[in-house]
Amino acid sequence: MSNSACVIFDLDGTLIESEQVWRDVRHEFVVAQGGRWHDGAQAAMIGMRTQEWASYIHETLGVALSTEEIARRVVASVVERLAEVPILPGSEAALERLAGAFRLGLATSAARPVAESVLARTGWDKFFGTVVSADDVDRGKPAPDVYLRALSLMKGEPARTAAVEDSTNGIRSAHAAQLAVVAIPNREFPPDAEALALASRVLTNLDALDAGVVRSAIEG
Repeated sequence: MSNSACVIFDLDGTLIESEQVWRDVRHEFVVAQGGRWHDGAQAAMIGMRTQEWASYIHETLGVALSTEEIARRVVASVVERLAEVPILPGSEAALERLAGAFRLGLATSAARPVAESVLARTGWDKFFGTVVSADDVDRGKPAPDVYLRALSLMKGEPARTAAVEDSTNGIRSAHAAQLAVVAIPNREFPPDAEALALASRVLTNLDALDAGVVRSAIEG
């Protein structure tokens, strides 16, 4: 397989252990603002664009602030909390391995300031020629928009591209974009069985992710 093949990574929960950070920041914010947090709130917001989860916090969780103010405060807190990036074991080595065989892109639900901050702090911006935030498109995951935009910018072909994902909405998004999906289930917020069944390959950790796995996923 030539270098025309692509791998598009998710960020939160796939390369960094940040879903818990998002949950904690949102939880603390909602409670401090007199809203109504519930146990399924973070799972419901995974994959949403900034505007979508800010609206969810406003409308469903009962925070009276404007969606713009909600988004501004939560994003600022997440960037601050991720000053020391909680890198998942094996992330750097997996990126090194795959960068030698494929063109890499990033398709993340995180607000662009969060994604850019993480990439700068980890030095991973050297791996990704293309970075797409769900805020750059009309619909967040599980809609395919963020993957389709990344694919378009990379001038890639769906049949020669794999996505690496950890969540229900992420797997559904990549599958809807007609990509082969390599799933590495998030431990804290695992994908449901129906979504997991859409993956071409399921791994337990990033140490198992190599060019051979990606090629077998793409080739079916």
